[in-house]
This record gives sequence, C-alpha cells and structure tokens, in this order.
Amino acid sequence: MSYPRLNSWTDVRREVAALWSLAWPILTGQLASIGMAVADVAMAGHYGAEDLAAVSLGASVWSIVVVTLMGLMMSINPTVAHHVGAGESDRIGHVVRQGLWKSLIVGLVAFTLTNLAALVFDVMQIEPGVRDKAKMFVHISSFGLPAFAAYRVLYGYSASLNQTKPMMVISIVALAFNIVANYGLIYGNFGLPEMGGVGCAVATALGLWLVLIAMVWWIRRAPVYRDTNPFERFEGPKREEISTLFRIGIPIGITYFAESSAFGLIALLVAKFGAVEVAAHQIALNFSSLVFMVPLSLGLGLITRVGHALGEGDPRAARFRSWVGVGLALILAVLSATLIAAGNDLIAAAYTSDLAIARLAAHLLIFAALFQLSDATQVATSCAIRGYKVTRPPMVIHMTAFWGFSLPLGCALGLAPDWLPWRPERPLAAEGFWISLVVGLTVAAVLLCWFLARLTRRWIDEREPDKTAIGERLAGEQK
Repeated sequence: MSYPRLNSWTDVRREVAALWSLAWPILTGQLASIGMAVADVAMAGHYGAEDLAAVSLGASVWSIVVVTLMGLMMSINPTVAHHVGAGESDRIGHVVRQGLWKSLIVGLVAFTLTNLAALVFDVMQIEPGVRDKAKMFVHISSFGLPAFAAYRVLYGYSASLNQTKPMMVISIVALAFNIVANYGLIYGNFGLPEMGGVGCAVATALGLWLVLIAMVWWIRRAPVYRDTNPFERFEGPKREEISTLFRIGIPIGITYFAESSAFGLIALLVAKFGAVEVAAHQIALNFSSLVFMVPLSLGLGLITRVGHALGEGDPRAARFRSWVGVGLALILAVLSATLIAAGNDLIAAAYTSDLAIARLAAHLLIFAALFQLSDATQVATSCAIRGYKVTRPPMVIHMTAFWGFSLPLGCALGLAPDWLPWRPERPLAAEGFWISLVVGLTVAAVLLCWFLARLTRRWIDEREPDKTAIGERLAGEQK
C-alpha cells in the first residue's frame, strides 16, 4: 500500500482546522469544569473562613482522585477512535458497554478509597471544626464518583465520533446548576438546609449525576449516535474486553496520579514557609492550571485524530497529525508564555491585594511562563502516543520526570536539608520547587518527543512494504 505525502501548508492548515474543531468545545467544557471549583471556593469563602479551609482541604483530596479516575477511563478514547477509523461501527457499541461495566468497578473502588483517604485529616494538625467539615466534604462528594466514571466513558465515546459539543453544552449547564445549588445549600436559600461549605459537596455529587443523565439522554436522542448507540441492548460484562480496557487505562491513571500528586505534595511542602509562600504558590498554580486547559484540550482531540488515522491503516497520516498537534500546542504555548511573562504583575494583582503575596506570585509566574513550552509539548506528545493505544512508556517517562527529577530537585532547592552534601545557602522555598517543575516538565517533553518519533517511525516501517523489494519484483516482471 502507498500513502499520500502530507507536507504542504494546505495539509497543515486542514489538519489544524480539523483538530481545533474538536478541541475548542472540549476547552470550553474544561473551563466550565474549572469554574465549578472556583465557584465552590469563592462561595464557601464568603460563608466563613472555616468553611473555606474545609472546602480547600477536601478539594485537595477530591482533585487527585478525580484526575486519576479520568486517566483510568481514558482507555475508551483510542479504542473507539481506532474502530471509527476502521469503519467497524458494529464494534463500537460493544466497547462502550464494556467500558460502562469497567466504570462501575472503577467508580465503586474510587468511592471506597476516597472515603479511606479522608482519614488523612485525622493525623493533620488542623482545627477540629475544619477537619470534620473537610471529611464530610469528601464523604458526600464521593457519592458522585460512580456517575463521573460512567460519564467519562460516554465522553470518550462521543469525542471519538468527533462529537465534542455535547460535552461543552452539558458542562456549561452543570456549571450553572452548581452555582445555583451552592447558593441554596451553602446559605440555606430556596427553602434548602443551610449547610455551609459542606453544601458544595452535595452540589458536586448531584451535579455529577446530572451530567451523566444529560449525556445518556443526548446519546439516545441525537441521530449521529444511532449506528453505534451503546444503549440499544443490554450486554453483560466480558472479562477479556474489560481487562484490555484496564491494560490501556491503568498506566494513564498512574500517569495522571503521578502528576497531580506531585503538585499536591509540593503545596504541602511549601506550607512550612508560611502563609505568604502558600498563597503565592496557589495563585501561580491556579493560573497555570487554567492556561493548561488549552494544550490539554488539543491533546484530547489529538487522541481522536491519531486513532482515526491508525484505524484507517494510514500510519503516515497518524504521524503527520501527531506532529501538527504538537506544533500547534507549542505555538499556542509561546503565545501564553509571552502573555504571562508580560502580565505577571497584573495577574498576581487580580488574585490578591496583599503586596507581599502579589510580589512573590508575580515572581513565580515567570517560572510558569517558562514551563509553558515544555508543559504543552509533554501533554500533546503523550496524548498522541495514547492515540496509538500505547500507554506504559508515557507512564514511565512521567514517573521519571516528576518523581525522579522534579520532586527530589525541588526538595533540594526548596528545603535545602542539612544532610544534603550540596545545597543552596538558604532554602529557596516555593521558588525552588517551581525551578524543579520547569526541569521536570522539560525532561518529560524531551523524552516523550524522542519516544513519539521512534513510535511513529516504527509503525510506518512495520506497515509499509519494502520499496526496494517491490522495485526488484517489477523489474523482474518487465524482463
């Protein structure tokens, strides 16, 4: 089989347009999801300092669980995308049904582990009132985890069919519901009980079930899902298929856990240096997380684009789409890095009026601007690799980058322990950890680019016939 050459600017423009048409609804939905967390913190903060602290602590555990769960359920994206590319529509419904069985298992396990994780608050030196409310926040919000796991299956299924706008619309509706429910449950409006910060947890759990119900309704009603509708019939769990989905999803879940837990641990390590360091770190991290949604959304769209090409049996198109996606993410990262570096003082001032916090946050945002390039590159390349249904090497690379480079270097620079032979004259605190983040993300970006280049080349070499052998055969036939 011969493959068309894809290298003209027309090809690039077409691919950028196709990728962006998938990514921008995902981006809007992701921003709406972040808006829910912002609404929780802001509305609980207006109720009282104790409730704000409880919601912040509860959300720190909750976010690690949710991010890890997202990774575990991401196995559905490349699997369905490959079937779409291959024109195997009869297989898609089956895969999604098995994915839903997997989500039931994962959701129940996540529910159990999250409630056990809440015990960490018992060993922390925090006020009893804050501790009790933080534990209650985790316990109540955990009831939404099974729904969230099932929703991520349907999310991946829809995205792999090039249908990303439903998730955007549903996320915006969920954000509106979250704000209204918070207003009622936190402050006791609309005849609802006044629950303070714990009301955020109730709103979160209810909102997760709402988005699942909305997604099921959309799939059952929209004509575009008719040929692959997973709800057309009941199907029991199949051990082999579920095991395959776990083999793909577990490394992604571990990858997401490694990254989210590393950021969470840095926040705890910085806490010893006082409120100014913690607040400045959180401001820089919060804004960086917001900007990160752009390359992440491109990456999620890239899984679909690469998976479709591989399903069609065209590894050259898969390679082309991979590098166009990485290139687009890098170009946007240059833009975001420039804006952050130029507007770091304004960004910090928008978060706080405390001059000491604003000054340190503005300084940390310079490091945030630096790692925009490596952060965007690593998320785009890792998603492209997952489009090949290859998940273990990115896991190893991320574990090496975050736990092998970033955290040890951050502890050396940020904490400067006495037993370390080489250490700074004084602990660099939050600045030291942000330097380590730049290093860790750069390591991940370089290694992932190297692996993606090898992977794409290998797929082409294994699936293209030897052109020399073909030439010799044709010459023989002519003789």
